[in-house]
Amino acid sequence: MNKPLARRAADPERIPYQKPQPRDMRPDMVIPDATGRSDPRLWVPLSEHVALRPLQFNVTLGQYTHVMRVTKAGMIARHRHSGAVHAWVFKGRWHYLEHDWFAEEGSYIFEPPGETHTLVVPEGCSEMITLFQVTGSLMYVDPHGISTGYDDVFTRLEKARAHYSAVGLGEHYAEQFIR
Repeated sequence: MNKPLARRAADPERIPYQKPQPRDMRPDMVIPDATGRSDPRLWVPLSEHVALRPLQFNVTLGQYTHVMRVTKAGMIARHRHSGAVHAWVFKGRWHYLEHDWFAEEGSYIFEPPGETHTLVVPEGCSEMITLFQVTGSLMYVDPHGISTGYDDVFTRLEKARAHYSAVGLGEHYAEQFIR
């Protein structure tokens, strides 16, 4: 049975926290359209068939979070992590050439610091969408470990700024994702 409205208002479980938040605390980050469905300009292209929807650039921790969308099967990138990565697959599937498992819709993946692997979207997968939270850098390498480039929170932030400027949202559009 539901409590009468007056009694629910006095219910201690329904009273908001009454003290002030810490003075230097940053505001909550709420992104209503995290999948970028309302505006295709929100997706930052990395290549013709790979785009990212930035969600957070944590410049203090050296961490970034984005949704990756891939629209064609094939190799995406071979890279080594300097920090941990968390991933959650929303749609499609992918795998690493170095492992025998597949990340499929609903899968959660933890990648330890130091691992080097080759991300591939398999044939038959027309769209892959995965949330990635990356700490540290991705060092791109050839099959023998020779460095070919890198990405980190700062390079990804600059790519987002350049893209948002080019599509008319303005480079400052990316500022909302910085913490």
